[in-house]
Amino acid sequence: MSVWLSGVGPAFWATVSTFAVIFLAELGDKSQLVCMTLAARHRRVPVLIGAVAAFVLLNGLAVVFGVGLAKWIPERILAIAVAILFAVFGVLALLAREADPDAAPAAWSRGGIVAATFSMIVLAEMGDKTQIAVAGLAATLAPVAVWLGATLALAATSALGVWVGSRLLQVMPLHRLHQLSGVLFLALAALALTRVF
Repeated sequence: MSVWLSGVGPAFWATVSTFAVIFLAELGDKSQLVCMTLAARHRRVPVLIGAVAAFVLLNGLAVVFGVGLAKWIPERILAIAVAILFAVFGVLALLAREADPDAAPAAWSRGGIVAATFSMIVLAEMGDKTQIAVAGLAATLAPVAVWLGATLALAATSALGVWVGSRLLQVMPLHRLHQLSGVLFLALAALALTRVF
């Protein structure tokens, strides 16, 4: 039984830590703003389905890329690269300004809403900080656990954007959410550097 628990423990904590990192990093980001905007004009469930489907695909690509990196690049060099990327994303998040996403047409079918949300999220997030963060985490943690944690986190932030995002923005300004993300990414950069030394 202790062997089984030792195998489950690291995967569980990889899922939980990935969820926490990605959830906080994605709060107030453009994909959440896309969900808020589309949900304000269309039915909420198709918007959420399109967003979650997009993140299933994007996180799968990020995990595959991250596992490939771990096999081809020495761990020390990878840790330095991840630290630099996290530091850059942290600074960019701290410097981010509020922006309004493009308005969406008002009368679409359910399938059209799902497809529009899916394509908007894929285009907005391809190569974005969260996808690269998932790739970096998958290079050092259990890939399936990272994928699961990231996908659950991004589904949760999408749901937050669809259902209560506008209320959250009334309570906490968007720039504060960006600042929280920035501080988190700088902390992750420092953590990644500890693996180098």
